[in-house]
Amino acid sequence: MNEKTITQYETAFAKCKDVFLKKTKDYGTSWRILRARSITDQIYIKAKRIRTINKTNKNKINDSIDSEFINYMNYGIIAIIQ
Repeated sequence: MNEKTITQYETAFAKCKDVFLKKTKDYGTSWRILRARSITDQIYIKAKRIRTINKTNKNKINDSIDSEFINYMNYGIIAIIQ
């Protein structure tokens, strides 16, 4: 792996971690009660939203596509933890 790729990975992961920690501070670990099905549903919803934004170039909500990817990643982490 080249140095640029490693730096990009570390930057992206740091953003995901920052959002995860902020949401945990705001909401606690309320996601602990979610069943696996609920988590996979959330992952599906995020993936579908990302795909729709990419296909239509329209975003009906104010969340950036980057934030959608971050949320997608963090739900994946929640799934692994669960």
